[in-house]
Amino acid sequence: MKKITPFLWFNNNAEDAINFYLEIFKNSKIFNIRRLPDGKIFTAEFELEDQRLMVINGGPHPMAFNEAMSLFVTCTDQAEVDYLWNALIMDGGSEGQCGWLKDKFGMSWQIIPNALGEYLNDPDPIKADRAMKNMLQMKKIVIADLTSPLLPKQQ
Repeated sequence: MKKITPFLWFNNNAEDAINFYLEIFKNSKIFNIRRLPDGKIFTAEFELEDQRLMVINGGPHPMAFNEAMSLFVTCTDQAEVDYLWNALIMDGGSEGQCGWLKDKFGMSWQIIPNALGEYLNDPDPIKADRAMKNMLQMKKIVIADLTSPLLPKQQ
């Protein structure tokens, strides 16, 4: 086990969330499942792209996921951004600004192409500033639009 592992509290749908994530991320697996007498998962560990996570069905307490903790996913290209974005907002997720979204379980994700960091760190400050200003106008990051002339402000 890694020294630090994110631990996610679900009220009663941890197994649904795990199955949803395992379907989206091809390099994934579940293990160390502990079930309650009724067969429902109590705790489990799983991996998504070599990142281990733990979950618990902890019951309906007044706790919910929020943007203060998100899972940051680096993407190699626009096709990967598009795939993950669409898959994670499917069936009730919601888009946020600047590459952030919430999935149908309320978990916050950042779906970020590697190119974003390259453009934001461009040695030409004008290009870097343009990429930043364009990114701030986006929900899903569109790599081609990072270097476009300044995008119109969204209402």
